[in-house]
Amino acid sequence: MARRAGFNVTLVANIPAHDPKAGQPQGPAAGRLALVGKPLMALTQDARLLATLKRVSEPAHEVHAAGSEIDLSGALLAFHAGVAVLDCAALATPVAQLAARLHVQFPELVLIVAGGIDDQGALGAQITDGSVHRFLHKPVSEQRVRLFVEAAWRRHEEVNALPHMSATRAPRPGVRAARWWVIPLVLAALAAPVAWFVRQNAAAPAESSAAPVHPAAPTAAADHELESLLARADAALAAGALTAPPGVNAADLYREARRRNARDPRAANGLEQVIDRLLTAADAQLQANHLDEAQQLADAARAVSPPHPRVAFLEAQIGAQRERAVLGRAQRAAASGNVAGALAVLDDATREHRSPLAAEARQELAQKQVDTRVADYLARSRDAMSRNQLIAPVEDNARFYLESARALAPTDPVVRQAAEDLSTRLVIEGRQALAAKNPDAAESWAAAAADCGAASADVAGLRDGAQQLRGTARADSFARLALSFNERLVAGKLVEPAADSAKAYLSQLLQADPGNPAAQQARTAFNARVMDEERAALQAQDYPTARRWLGEARATGADVAALGSADAALTAAEQQAQQAGSVVAESSLTRTRYVPPEFPRSAREKSINGWVDVQFLVRTDGTVGDASIVGAQPVGIFEQSALDAVRRWRYRPVVQGGQPVSQHTHVRVRFAMQP
Repeated sequence: MARRAGFNVTLVANIPAHDPKAGQPQGPAAGRLALVGKPLMALTQDARLLATLKRVSEPAHEVHAAGSEIDLSGALLAFHAGVAVLDCAALATPVAQLAARLHVQFPELVLIVAGGIDDQGALGAQITDGSVHRFLHKPVSEQRVRLFVEAAWRRHEEVNALPHMSATRAPRPGVRAARWWVIPLVLAALAAPVAWFVRQNAAAPAESSAAPVHPAAPTAAADHELESLLARADAALAAGALTAPPGVNAADLYREARRRNARDPRAANGLEQVIDRLLTAADAQLQANHLDEAQQLADAARAVSPPHPRVAFLEAQIGAQRERAVLGRAQRAAASGNVAGALAVLDDATREHRSPLAAEARQELAQKQVDTRVADYLARSRDAMSRNQLIAPVEDNARFYLESARALAPTDPVVRQAAEDLSTRLVIEGRQALAAKNPDAAESWAAAAADCGAASADVAGLRDGAQQLRGTARADSFARLALSFNERLVAGKLVEPAADSAKAYLSQLLQADPGNPAAQQARTAFNARVMDEERAALQAQDYPTARRWLGEARATGADVAALGSADAALTAAEQQAQQAGSVVAESSLTRTRYVPPEFPRSAREKSINGWVDVQFLVRTDGTVGDASIVGAQPVGIFEQSALDAVRRWRYRPVVQGGQPVSQHTHVRVRFAMQP
C-alpha cells in the first residue's frame, strides 16, 4: 500500500464478510484504483458536531457518520477510517470500555473523544498512555476541533510510518455497561476476524514470494527427477495424502520439488492446492461446528505455509466461533439463574483459549453478580429498617446488611445514600435515648451512627449528651449513698447488717469518688464512732470487742496516731487483766446455751432502751453462779430481767493445765426496741 501525505492507494472492492477468497478482486470493481484520503469516522447524533467535523476535514478527508456502536464496527471495516471521533452522548457502552476495545481491534486508528468533564475523568489512564489521542470538551468550537483533527491526522501518519512502534495494548477493565454484555460482545466477536483479515490480506506478502530461492542446475537428470517428484506429489494429492505420512505426502513432495527448482510454478500451485483442500475441509468442519477438527486442519495448513493469509483468517473465524459458543453457553446459564455456571464457562474459555471477549464477559457477569448481591443486601437493610431492627439482632439488622453491601460496592452511590439514610435514623434514635435519660443506649447509637458515616458533629453531640447524663447519674447516686450512710450512722448500725450498714455505704462512697469531700467527711465520722465503740468496750473490759472495733477503724483509714494510742491502751489493759487474774469478758468464753432476757412490759410501753452489766462465775461444770449487777442504764428497770436470763446460760468450762477451772466474767446485756 502506497503512502503519501496521509493518502493511500486503495483497492475499491466489495468484500463478503465470510468469503476466504475475498481478498482477491472480483467483478467490475476489480483493478479500479483511486487516490483517496482516509476518511474520518464520527459516532455521534449531534448535527452541529458532525457539521463542524465536515467543515474542518473535507475535501481532504471524507467524514462518515455512524449512529450507533453496532454501525461503527461495520463502518470502520468498510471505510478503513484513520481517525474516529466518539461522542459520549451517543454511547450505550461506557466510553473507556469502548475505546479500549477499538484500540485492540484497530491499533492504527487514532481516537478523539468528545464529552463532559466526567467522561474525561473516566478516560484519564487512556489519555495518559495515548490510546485516546485527544479529549474534546463540549460544546465544541470550530478552531479547537480543527486543531485536534489535524493533530490526529499527524499522529496517524506517525503510527503508519513506524509500524514497529504501534504495539497493541491490552484492554483495561472498563466501567459497568448499561446493557447486557452478551449482545455487544458477540457483535465484536463477529467483526474481529473480518477486520483482521482485511488488514492482513492487504499487507501480507504472497507466500510464494517469501519462499527461499534455491536455483538448481538445468540438467536432464535433474529435470527427470523433478518430473518424477511432481508426479508423486500429484498422485499423493489425488489420493488425499495431503500432510501424512511424513516424506511421501503431497505437501512434503511439493516443497521438495520447489526446493529443487523454485522457478517451476507447478510446485507452488500444488502447495496452494494442498492448502486449499485443508482449508476447505476445515471450513466444512467449522460450518458443522466441529471446532477441534477445524483447528487441527488449520494447524496442518499453517505448517505448510505459516504466513498464508487464508490460514490466519480461518483461525480467526475458529476463534470467533469458539467465543460465540462460549458466550452462548454463558448466556443460557445466566438466563436460567446459574450465574456460577456461567462464570465457570467463561473462566474455562479465558484460561484455555485466552479469549479477551470471554474475559471481558466474565468481568461484566461477575460485576452483575456483585450488583445482584448488593441489591439484595440493600433490600434486606430497608426491610430491617422498616421493622426498626437497626443494629440488633446480630446479623439480622439494617446495619449488618448495609455493611455487607458496602464491602462489595463501597463507592456505589445507592449504597452511600442508604448509609446516609441509616445514619440519620441512628442519630434520631440516639437523641431519643438521651431524652429518656439512657446514656448507655445513646452511646451505642452514637457508635453505630459513626460506623455508618454520620456527621461528626451529630456523633459528638450524642456522646457529649451521654457523658452529661452519666455525670448527673453519678452525682445523684452519690447523694443517695451519702444519705443512706448518715441514716445508718445515726441509728448505730455501724457494721451490721453487712449489706445495709454505715460501713457498707462508706465503702460505696469511697469507691464511687474517693476524692469527694463528702466521702472524706463520711470516713472521718465513721472512724470517730468506731473509736467511741472501741473505748466503750475497753472500759467494760471487753477486750476482744475493743480489738474488733480497732480493726474496723484501721480498715477504713482512721488517724494513725489515734490508732497507735488506742492499740497501746488496749494492749496494756489486756496485759493487766491477764496478770491480775481478773474478770474476763464473756465474749472470750464459749456459750453453749442462751436464754434471751425478757423485755419488761413497763419499758416496752414507754419505749425505753437500756443496758445492764452483769458479773458472774462460770463453774467447772459450765453453769452460772454468783451473778451480780455491776452497772445499769437506766437504773431499776432491766436489772432483774438480765439476772434471770444470765443465770440460765451455760458455757463450756474453762480449762487450765488440762483441768476445768471456774472463771469470773462479765457481760453487758442490751435492751433495745426493734423498729
